[in-house]
Amino acid sequence: MKNENLLIVADSERNADLRYAVGFAVPAAFVYLRLGDRCFAVLPDLELARARRLSRNCRILSLSAYHRRLRHARHTVMGLAHIIREILHEQRLKKVLVPATFPLALARDLRRLKVKLKIKEDPFFPDRQLKSSVEIKRISAALTMAEVGLAEGLQALRTAKPGKDRRLVYRNAPLTSEGLRAIIDTAILQAGGYPSHTTVAGGRQACDPHEPGRGALRADEPIVINVISQSRKTGYHADITRTAVKGRASEAVRNLYETVRRAQELAFEQLEARTSALSLHQAIQRFFEERGYPSRSRNGRVEGFFHGTGHGLGLERYETPTIGPGTSDRLITGQVLTLGPGLAYPQLGAVRLEDVVQIAAHGPKNLTKFEKTLEL
Repeated sequence: MKNENLLIVADSERNADLRYAVGFAVPAAFVYLRLGDRCFAVLPDLELARARRLSRNCRILSLSAYHRRLRHARHTVMGLAHIIREILHEQRLKKVLVPATFPLALARDLRRLKVKLKIKEDPFFPDRQLKSSVEIKRISAALTMAEVGLAEGLQALRTAKPGKDRRLVYRNAPLTSEGLRAIIDTAILQAGGYPSHTTVAGGRQACDPHEPGRGALRADEPIVINVISQSRKTGYHADITRTAVKGRASEAVRNLYETVRRAQELAFEQLEARTSALSLHQAIQRFFEERGYPSRSRNGRVEGFFHGTGHGLGLERYETPTIGPGTSDRLITGQVLTLGPGLAYPQLGAVRLEDVVQIAAHGPKNLTKFEKTLEL
């Protein structure tokens, strides 16, 4: 890995591999090269001072300086392809590995300049899934931001009162999924994070895991709240889900909740290095079926447990490993992932619980401290 010659051209604000490599966010695309044990980043002048202050062992080069060099050499074209070829020529190289997402037009231009490109299969940086102590702190900080938003949302639910048709009223106005989502997202922004796809879905709506929720929220029915935050400072993510009922939950919903809570505990107990992610997911499936909660298709709709048990977390919301059907991933010491089993039946609603967990050398560690309470 250390001797590979790598090339990425992207912006590090959205490209997690590039942000991992350089350690800071740049909103516009730039050139990154790791040639043997040395790395280079070619940036416009407005980014140079900040990049040199924040870079991690990466030589920061001036884009305009390369333009001047090419102009001095009487080049009529001074695009990124020519700059990349110039750097490779300085290092006596003609071949580099690129990610599968490498820009097609730039690849064409480089090949015209006799630079050989080969796609490096994912993961581009295998060590990204092994989180350092610094990265654990950054994920924990993002998790605190998510918990601040979740706490504000649950407090609004506690304060709300049931009105006509069990519709909740908060501060003399109807409490809707959109309104509660705004409360949560505002709190995350104030805490230093970016909210992303916050879910506030009540009743039947929550039976679709990617339904963000819309319209009135009602008392006495389960409301699934999924909060994802990204730290504005570091770019690391957190992901937490809770299910709450404002008022009294039915016995069927309480049983559903207790079953999901126990399934999450079971997943935590079985979480250890070298475990197959698929076998962990299948153990949760069997547990639900043994408890009388089958997964099936009814009236054209899937119900029960039909999503993954969890996923890796870091500079992206979804990272290796995937804990779900069809995965070939294995769990490794150093990974940070979510455990979020759930059950959904249209006649009852849905229950999901999700925590962030680290696979540490001494065993799994739950980084999420937020309480689990069904009735508010």
